[in-house]
Amino acid sequence: MIRTAFRPALRLTILAACAGLTACASRGPVTTGSTYPMSVPERHPIVLTDSPRNLDVFVTGTGHIDPRQGDDVDAFVTEYRRYGRGVLVLEVPRGAQVPGGAVERTLARLRARVTALGVSPREIVIAPYPVADVAVSAPVRLSFQRMQAKVAGACGLWPQDLGSSNAGFNTRNEPYWNLGCAMQSNVASQVVDPVDLVRGRQEGRIDTVTRTQNLIDLRTGKDPSTTWKQDGRASVKNQVAQ
Repeated sequence: MIRTAFRPALRLTILAACAGLTACASRGPVTTGSTYPMSVPERHPIVLTDSPRNLDVFVTGTGHIDPRQGDDVDAFVTEYRRYGRGVLVLEVPRGAQVPGGAVERTLARLRARVTALGVSPREIVIAPYPVADVAVSAPVRLSFQRMQAKVAGACGLWPQDLGSSNAGFNTRNEPYWNLGCAMQSNVASQVVDPVDLVRGRQEGRIDTVTRTQNLIDLRTGKDPSTTWKQDGRASVKNQVAQ
């Protein structure tokens, strides 16, 4: 009789335990810790994107290109030939208040300069753009597409209200969302070759002449280091050349 009474009770206990395990298994995935991106690279990652590069050439005088802007055009075209994708677009302002003669002469000089720098006429596209504010100087705009390093999102976003205290946010000790975005943007804008952010470069050639001379000095018991005197008359170039 005792065994007969014990078996139903044992079965009920097992069923209750299984039901409890089933209830736990039906819940969502258990996460521990904060999912908030704590580091600056997590919140504002630098990515490689195809985006436009622009240069505004302002119309001066009767339509010539001054030396300062001429140097800018030369550097811009060199960058286009090295990294550019597609065509080089020259956007010309159009409107009733735009000095057409000066703009056309500037455009003609730009085309001649760009062609002289090695850009084929088939790679040059002329396109007009409307002038929104006639009181503002309307430049001739050069543009092309190239791969650039940029922050994935926009800077200046503040999801948290900094004017009021949030006990939960303060307790978690999480950084403000916009913190570090400007720094990441500045780093991305200073990178000449965006591929450097993805992988390192191959080793360059060693200076065999200097290395051979250093080995000879070591074998003969001489000091291979450079002698430098801060007397105001010596220069680094002269000391290294010795």
